[in-house]
Amino acid sequence: MFWQTARFDVDLTNPQVMGIVNVTPDSFSDGGRHGSTISALRHCEQLIKDGAHILDIGGESTRPGSPAVSLEDELARVVPLVRDAVTLGVPISVDTYKPEVMQAVLDLGADIINDVWALRQRGATAVVAAHPRCGVCLMHMHRDPQTMQVAPMVGDVVSAVLSFLELVALDTQALGVEKTRIILDPGIGFGKTVEQNFALLARQSVLKASGYPLLAGWSRKSSLGAVTGLDVDHRMVPSVAAAVLAVERGASVVRVHDVRETVAALAVFTAMQQADRLND
Repeated sequence: MFWQTARFDVDLTNPQVMGIVNVTPDSFSDGGRHGSTISALRHCEQLIKDGAHILDIGGESTRPGSPAVSLEDELARVVPLVRDAVTLGVPISVDTYKPEVMQAVLDLGADIINDVWALRQRGATAVVAAHPRCGVCLMHMHRDPQTMQVAPMVGDVVSAVLSFLELVALDTQALGVEKTRIILDPGIGFGKTVEQNFALLARQSVLKASGYPLLAGWSRKSSLGAVTGLDVDHRMVPSVAAAVLAVERGASVVRVHDVRETVAALAVFTAMQQADRLND
């Protein structure tokens, strides 16, 4: 299976590691660490050395309770970095829900739009549909970043997430975006309880049965802190464990902060799978 993106057909035969590059002052884990374009570009280069297959650049935090960022501020953070990052030889994803930002980064050569709002903002789908090839990640989010953890979801989270993602994927295709350009993200931590997040992991095969590749974003999330007691700066081990479990249950892409450690763990997992196939 391949994920079609603007410049690359991403081979999903083996799990792909998407390295997180936040150019924000307030992201929950690494806010402010890569605030300048030079610092962020060096971080991009290091993540590629560490084994990242894809880079995901974000200029607005979507942590619970985070305030919205103006269009001007987001463009000022993201555009200079994307202009340089597209020369690095790997697919460049941009984490945004604003259609104006989508258009700007696609014009610069970005490959993927990663939208926590699943293209529900007015004009977003039109921007993606007008592009001949760009990939798109459609994520499930309950409510919005300001209120999603104030009143999390209730009921059968897996069925609700699956229904939502299937619907927005079909709507996106109806506007001219080929299925091969779409990947789905259940939105771990976006309006779900700890128990619901782990239900999405445990029953991820249900989401996989939709026929779309899956992206899993567990890295350093608060649910990992809830079950381990570790603060955000010490969640590398549970983050890597969650990434491997997500891949074992069918995720094609894992979005992570700790690229080197995740790549190493997935190498062990892949070697086990290959040996298992040889013994069949």
